[in-house]
Amino acid sequence: MKITVFGTGAIGSHVAARLAQAGRAEVSVIARGPQLDAIRARGITVQAPDGDFQVRPRAEQDAAALGPQDAVIVTVKAPALTSVAEAITPLLGPETPVVFVINGIPWWWGENLTTLDPGGVVRGRVGLRRTIGGVVWSACTVTEPGVVKVQSATSRVIFGELDNSLSPRIQAIAAALDGPGMGGVATTDIRTAIWTKLLNNLTNGPICLLTRRDMTTTFTDPAILAAAKAVMHEGLAIAAALGHAVPGDPEAQILRSIGIAHKPSILQDLEAGRTLEFEALLSVPLQLAREAGVATPMLELLVALARQGSFAA
Repeated sequence: MKITVFGTGAIGSHVAARLAQAGRAEVSVIARGPQLDAIRARGITVQAPDGDFQVRPRAEQDAAALGPQDAVIVTVKAPALTSVAEAITPLLGPETPVVFVINGIPWWWGENLTTLDPGGVVRGRVGLRRTIGGVVWSACTVTEPGVVKVQSATSRVIFGELDNSLSPRIQAIAAALDGPGMGGVATTDIRTAIWTKLLNNLTNGPICLLTRRDMTTTFTDPAILAAAKAVMHEGLAIAAALGHAVPGDPEAQILRSIGIAHKPSILQDLEAGRTLEFEALLSVPLQLAREAGVATPMLELLVALARQGSFAA
């Protein structure tokens, strides 16, 4: 398979590197600036619990240099999706699927969530037929151009069709990625997978935006941990009201996540001066809660405080 990863932040670089490491696909990346220069010169270096390694995928700034692909994996942040939709066309053959591995509620979730796809640009240029949902579990950071430090003991990407079918294309993409350092999983319930991950984002994102500290440091305070648990229960109620009850033990999952001395991606973006994924991660979940009639007083308060504090930073 010819697979291009569009975007080389921490997640995009890690996914591209694992694809190349697995050796089942011809891997390219779309990058820019210092990341593009570094990947062209030295490849991508991954520093991970399962061992350090280096790969050298083809790196381009212009998608036209690569031509049609068998699959495209988009890993940019939600605010950049419009520009991606405008640049991705050369990568798309008649049947090329596009996987959106992004944080929060995705643009394709509902037609009334217009803030996630202003002007319907992504819907118009990529479309629902090509679209595959994606969820990534990986705590990682770009420490310098071309270098990714991974803190998760295990990482995985979940792929799912919007109609919940177990299609050959999601199975093929998952198999191309699956390996010792990163699992590739094909699911028949991508929306529940999205909410399971979003629950983590809701509990740690707004609070860490307020503290400006990593999760382990932040949640050593019992009062802050109690607030996070209250948000978790509100998030569970929203998911259940939407028909996507989160399985397993969500509290145990969250406690495992906050045991990693890692800054959530939204805090990394704030510190780097990048546009925050406020809509997809925080505002739209609150919109869905109101539409479903679910009370979320703690989440409302923390998001409001985080929004004011972030804009004032």
